[in-house]
Amino acid sequence: MKNITQEEWREKTAQDDNAVILDVRTQNEVDEGIIPGAVTDMDFYEGQGFIEKLNNLDKSKNYYVYCRSGNRSGQAAQLMGQLGFDEVYNLLGGMNEWDGETVDAED
Repeated sequence: MKNITQEEWREKTAQDDNAVILDVRTQNEVDEGIIPGAVTDMDFYEGQGFIEKLNNLDKSKNYYVYCRSGNRSGQAAQLMGQLGFDEVYNLLGGMNEWDGETVDAED
C-alpha cells in the first residue's frame, strides 16, 4: 500500500490501463459527487460485507482507493494488502482536498 498525492494519483490513473478506482465512503457521501469512473458500492463501514466485496475483486488489478479524508481509505488499502492485493494506492487527503474533476454518482 502506498499513500499518494493528487498529482501522483492523476498521473498514475491516466497511465494505468489496469486501474480500478474505489470510493469507500458512505452512500450519503457518494451522493455529493465522486471521482470519475469510481466504483461506489464499497462502503468501508459495512464491516464484514466490505471484506466480502473486497474478496470478490480481481487481485491482479491496480486499486486506487479514496474516502472523505484519506483515513478510511488508508485502512481499506492496508486491509487489501493483507488480503493479497499487490498494487493499492491511497489518496492522501481524500475528497476533502481533491481539486480535480468530480461527477454525480450513477444510481
